Amino acid sequence: MKKLLDALKVNKRAQIILLVCYIAITSLSLFFAQKSVIAFLLLLFSLLLLYYTSFQNRTKWLIAGLILVVLLPLSASQGDAYQSYMEVATLVGIYVAMALGLNIVVGLAGLLDLGFVAFFAVGAYTYGIFATAQAANFMPFGSYPLSGESFWVFILLGCFVAALFGILLGIPVLRVKGDYLAIVTLGFGEIIRIIFNNLDKPINITNGAMGLSSITPPEIFGIKLIYPNQFYFVTLVILLFVIFTVRRLEHSKIGRSWKAVRENEIAAQAMGIPLVRTKLLAFAIGASFSGMMGVVFAAKQTFVDPTSFTLLESITILVMVILGGMGSVPGVILGAACVTILNLQVLTELTDWFNQLSLNGVITIPDALSPAKMQRFIFGALLIIFALYRPQGLIPSKSVTFDLKDLKEEDDETIAVPANKTEKLNA
Repeated sequence: MKKLLDALKVNKRAQIILLVCYIAITSLSLFFAQKSVIAFLLLLFSLLLLYYTSFQNRTKWLIAGLILVVLLPLSASQGDAYQSYMEVATLVGIYVAMALGLNIVVGLAGLLDLGFVAFFAVGAYTYGIFATAQAANFMPFGSYPLSGESFWVFILLGCFVAALFGILLGIPVLRVKGDYLAIVTLGFGEIIRIIFNNLDKPINITNGAMGLSSITPPEIFGIKLIYPNQFYFVTLVILLFVIFTVRRLEHSKIGRSWKAVRENEIAAQAMGIPLVRTKLLAFAIGASFSGMMGVVFAAKQTFVDPTSFTLLESITILVMVILGGMGSVPGVILGAACVTILNLQVLTELTDWFNQLSLNGVITIPDALSPAKMQRFIFGALLIIFALYRPQGLIPSKSVTFDLKDLKEEDDETIAVPANKTEKLNA
């Protein structure tokens, strides 16, 4: 079996044949079996198979774009489950973008943040307040709610406001690290949630615990975006931008500075890396991605309240980063997708299946062990198993390695060249 896999790794023709056959079979399965969650998940699994092929990056991106833009929506669009599939896919995109933002802070810069969902809340409320009549309570000019066309401006505005809050968080925590940093960021997240929960007096800005309802849906070319399949493409475009930005930052000068700070702050400072600016950039850029997705979340749900931004959400996003592999962009994408699909679809479908068996009298499940109550237990058990047997993550971060022998040969060649030139000059 190992020989077969090794032979497959170097045979691109065999890889493309197997991949095309797999994508065709899973797409047709989802097309004809619309209520099959397994077919939907298997089609998404083709993206992971694509990652492990030996194609060029441009080819991988083209095939992935074909799957996500054409095959997935088309295959799932022939039944009643279409919108539910697109809802899951949209939420996967939202959480992947947030996990990539947290990966900059935790995975690259090494700054443990337990209040990351606060930036998500800032983006959501930034759009929610002005897309409802709530803004009329404190804005002396303008008419509210704003039209759905303002949504596209608020994506950038949510990005900027969340980045600003990231800087405000980063300034007081520059002197702490480790456990103390985790405590401070946890407190920041709770403070933001409590402020939104109580900011209904003396001036009603956030409507308090009642939340903001009837948020104006986005609008483009006179078309209102109200269905999950429409938000799917909006989320996909933003996600592609986030992935491109993160990959460019990872291999840039600032990305190397983040990694240096993560490994050893004293050594990084000795090499001339400005710690204050480097850390603030990590907080600001990571928060900006979360703020953008907060705007999308508020527009999609048309309702936001403080209960959507609890500590559990921050921990869930952190779990996505750790499970996928801290510092690894493909790993974080896989970790976020796995956790989101597990919570939204797999465990939910498993619960419904067990409940149906119990109603039909096939099995008898005690009330204390009902699947609805055991979802968190199953999720936690799976995380413990991964932590024990895969502590480095699903797709670990790859460090650049150098062959010492090759480096010595290059040094010898560099030394030999001037010597040859000197001999010619003497001749």
